Amino acid sequence: MLRSVILAASRSSQVERLVATAPYTRDVVRRFVAGAATDDALRVTRGLIDDGLAVTLDHLGEDTVTSEQAVATRDEYLRLLKMLAEAGLTPAAEVSVKLSALGQMFDEQLAYDSVRAICAAADAAGTTVTLDMEDHTTTDSTLEVLGKLRKDFPSTGAVLQAYLRRTESDCRELSSAGSRVRLCKGAYKEPESVAYQSAREVDKSYVRCMNILMSGDGYPMLATHDPRMIAIGEDRARWFDRGADRFEFQMLFGIRPEEQARLAGEGYTVRTYVPYGDDWYGYLMRRLAERPANLVFFGRALMSKK
Repeated sequence: MLRSVILAASRSSQVERLVATAPYTRDVVRRFVAGAATDDALRVTRGLIDDGLAVTLDHLGEDTVTSEQAVATRDEYLRLLKMLAEAGLTPAAEVSVKLSALGQMFDEQLAYDSVRAICAAADAAGTTVTLDMEDHTTTDSTLEVLGKLRKDFPSTGAVLQAYLRRTESDCRELSSAGSRVRLCKGAYKEPESVAYQSAREVDKSYVRCMNILMSGDGYPMLATHDPRMIAIGEDRARWFDRGADRFEFQMLFGIRPEEQARLAGEGYTVRTYVPYGDDWYGYLMRRLAERPANLVFFGRALMSKK
């Protein structure tokens, strides 16, 4: 119920105005978002890499409605990748890209041409790209683009969401050698016809999908903050004899940093998902929906008078 309320709030302009103008909102956002500028993203990336973590960077923005916005997003990724390479932050840092931010909803060719240019820039910078997944209506289109990109850029990563009923089948298809797949639970409100609705069902699906990926020949990327899923991931790595170079854990910037450090200290590859840019509201609300316990921290900061 709380998750549904938060997701509804993410689409409310009134709630967005309230949050944006509340005291100390900037301090709250800074916990989860690197900053607005490319330099902010590089600063946070360098600090995380120095701490032994890998990074994937996301320039915030989705549901782009004009070609000008799409081109601006493409150009920002090209600039980011060039700066990452010049700063010596690749290959430890890669980028995550939402096709909707590149015009997927109104011009699929523009989106494809743009993400292909980003993949080429990543390849030149010595790193790679992961295609973020969004709501279920874009899944087929995103996987189709992934297939095209992998012909020339085979390291392009996929994202699969365990709450979708189709995902076990997608895991089987994408568990081949060299295939990088980020498995997450999912953060969008979806109808029961296509998605599991209860946390228990989603967790069970996540474990089934994890088993498929960990037993396959690809490179699983376990995106979770759930202590149970992390423990199961560690167990599955031992069961399937996967060394630290054959899978990784992924977590969001600002969430469970001590656990990220613990896993990295034990020799696991841990990649921190670092968002940056001005369009932070929708991202932040989806993160709260994924883990409503974060709402406690957020609420305290909004109400603080100190």
